[in-house]
Amino acid sequence: MSTDGRAERVFEGVLEKLDSFVIEIPSWGFANTGTRFGKFLQPGAAGTLEEKFADAAQVHNLTGATPSLALHVLWDLPGGVGDAQIVKQLVSRYGVRAGSINPNLFQNQEYKFGSICNPDAGIRRKAVDHLLDSVEIAKVLGSQDISLWVADGSNYPGAQSIRNRIAWMEEALRVTHDALDDGQRLLIEYKPFEPAFYFTDIADWGMSANLARAVGPKAFVLVDTGHHYQAQNIEQIVAWLLHLGRLGGFHFNDRRYADDDLTIGSIDPYQVFRIFHEILSDPAGGASSSIAYMVDQSHNIKGKLEAMVQTVVIAQELYAKALLVDHNRLAELQATANTVEAEECLRDAFWTDVRPLLRTWRERKGLPTDPLKALRASGYVEKIERERRTRNTSLISSYA
Repeated sequence: MSTDGRAERVFEGVLEKLDSFVIEIPSWGFANTGTRFGKFLQPGAAGTLEEKFADAAQVHNLTGATPSLALHVLWDLPGGVGDAQIVKQLVSRYGVRAGSINPNLFQNQEYKFGSICNPDAGIRRKAVDHLLDSVEIAKVLGSQDISLWVADGSNYPGAQSIRNRIAWMEEALRVTHDALDDGQRLLIEYKPFEPAFYFTDIADWGMSANLARAVGPKAFVLVDTGHHYQAQNIEQIVAWLLHLGRLGGFHFNDRRYADDDLTIGSIDPYQVFRIFHEILSDPAGGASSSIAYMVDQSHNIKGKLEAMVQTVVIAQELYAKALLVDHNRLAELQATANTVEAEECLRDAFWTDVRPLLRTWRERKGLPTDPLKALRASGYVEKIERERRTRNTSLISSYA
């Protein structure tokens, strides 16, 4: 086969694999968010669940890659299971399904000293009940994943028993795991610090993986790309979790210092590419086929719709670059310890301009070839700013 023929075959293979690459966007990415010091509110920010679904539908219509919306229980379903019927109506109206269900174990005042790891058994019971309610919501909505981040920890040596809290956490997660239906999963997230600074109860991937193994086969690890110390090798973590069969999904964002929640690839696109490469290098493909790709970002400076569309486009580009890696060639170079050529094999794929390829993919799907430009031309952002400005302006006044 000619060189041009091989290139065409690779090109078509990437286009085909892009069909199955979907990324879940978060409801809270459309709402007003901020830092611990305050919020900079936007006139077009979503203030209701319907507005979040409407914005999510706009992103999906432009990108063709975001068919589901992650929901936060207390923020989106304050009435618990009773609100699930409202969500079903919105799913039907906007054509975006309910994605992962995210419990909230950090907001209530009684969680000052922890939720499922609180020394008070009554508070632990309340936290577990919330987890079980979240499982029921997922069942009603047909959601596969319960995406769990536990903010529990302590700020001072001696203030809490670390070992007692491990046992309480295992107990709570085991009860939650056992309530899952077949096909449902518990994704256990980790974070090295914040809000707890002496120790966080689930501080790294090893703790999360051990918890998943301890509580049952439906439990997996959720990797948030912002939840790591500086210079940590996230793709090595990914490789280990694939090896253990415990990689459940990602919360994608980017960071310069810690959990900055910046848009994906804005600081280090090469890292995201390397993560995708490690996943696509999985020889069997079984462990990587069920990975949930999700976004978890805080759009405080960028416009929320623009930031979300930009995020999806960048994720597609980095995934496409990773698909271009010549794995056979790379394996040969690795086997002979040809370090420079092996690195160049990886870099060749990363530096390939895949934007023309993605334009072709979008044309074939009947999508705008430039989603961000199409959003700006649609007038949608101006429309929601007009409709939501009065409410959001009143909120701005209350923060002044």
